[in-house]
Amino acid sequence: MLTRPRFRSALTALALVLGVLLAPGVGVLGGGVTEAHAVTKLTHSQATSRFSSSGITWSSSGGCSNRNVSTCTSFDQLNLTSAQGAQTLKSATGCGLNITGGTETGHASGTYSHWNGYKLDFGKTTCLTNYVKGTFAYIGLRGDGAPQYKSGSGNVYADEGNHWDVTYYNCGGC
Repeated sequence: MLTRPRFRSALTALALVLGVLLAPGVGVLGGGVTEAHAVTKLTHSQATSRFSSSGITWSSSGGCSNRNVSTCTSFDQLNLTSAQGAQTLKSATGCGLNITGGTETGHASGTYSHWNGYKLDFGKTTCLTNYVKGTFAYIGLRGDGAPQYKSGSGNVYADEGNHWDVTYYNCGGC
């Protein structure tokens, strides 16, 4: 039979373990899966179909869509929410949008990267720049010096000089 102090210690340990297992977004039993893992991936064809239907264009300096070639613009393995985010942006701004970077190799690595389907690059236009700077909150400079703006939904727009580098954590209110 357990003594009271040992019983209390066992209950405390059990409570801590259950707290971790059942915590929303953390635990394995609570059904919570973090957003970084709960994503639907698109093929290049599925993404281009979405973009075409919304009037979004894309271009590639290499005139190709091979994900493994850095001069191509590929949408293979793009997150559905990233594609939806671009569609939301197009609808909200009314601006012409041209995607110049997708999931192809050659971009910076990381969890929320181009390769992992979270980022798209948009050619810079006066319309888009005015919208981003006039609508979203300035949140400071990125580590590389790029000014950043955060949308109300939490997506981040970085001004990289000749294009906007957008990190889509969600669909932007689709």
